[in-house]
Amino acid sequence: MRIALFSDVHGNRFALEAVLRDVEAAKPDAIANLGDQVWGAADPAGAWRLQQGLGAVTVRGNTDEFLSDPEGVRKAHTGVALPLAAWLREQLGPGVPEALKALPTVAELAEGAVLIAHGSLHSPHEALFPTAQANTPVGQVSARMLEQVAAYPKARVVVVGHTHTEMIATEGPISFVNAGAVSRQKDGNPVARWVLLEERQGSWNVSFRRVPYDFEAAARWALGHSPIGEQEAWQLRSGRLPR
Repeated sequence: MRIALFSDVHGNRFALEAVLRDVEAAKPDAIANLGDQVWGAADPAGAWRLQQGLGAVTVRGNTDEFLSDPEGVRKAHTGVALPLAAWLREQLGPGVPEALKALPTVAELAEGAVLIAHGSLHSPHEALFPTAQANTPVGQVSARMLEQVAAYPKARVVVVGHTHTEMIATEGPISFVNAGAVSRQKDGNPVARWVLLEERQGSWNVSFRRVPYDFEAAARWALGHSPIGEQEAWQLRSGRLPR
């Protein structure tokens, strides 16, 4: 059993096209999309169409809720968020905000052996892995993580996104994985990311994949079309959070 998983496309058609070429070459048995599909500015309508054509098992990301929740945008973001939300609704057309909001927050694959969510198993708005400010060091399994997965006794791999940081931690038979992000990197390396899971005789192997893409073309598209073009272009080119 081979499962390709990606997260945080953030409306970047250029990065997603490169990831999907790599995914196709891997010949997975299933594809999973961990959310935050369109909240970005490098041809989000094109990115949406690509994701809709995959037949992927898909969960809802925190920004997937923003198109149908202006108050949530106001609470979570400032500055560019409201203009971006209005522009995205125009780009994507009717029905998309409702379709995103209707997605589940948790899904099971491989007869329950693989769990997927965007942020945590409780909410797409919170990170599953401990942060640097928590009592548990980054990269270790916390009691909170084990508590969340306890409701899923068949689970052997839990895969999330949200923080745009590739991570893996294990405790007993369970591996916790953050797949990283297709777009909007923050570690200074703008390449796109995804994860391949491979099951062999009951054990699951995790491969982190990194895919170069034409981020300059993505940046130019954002500059030419989006109300947040300068910020988006800077982030795509630098692989860093906005200044």
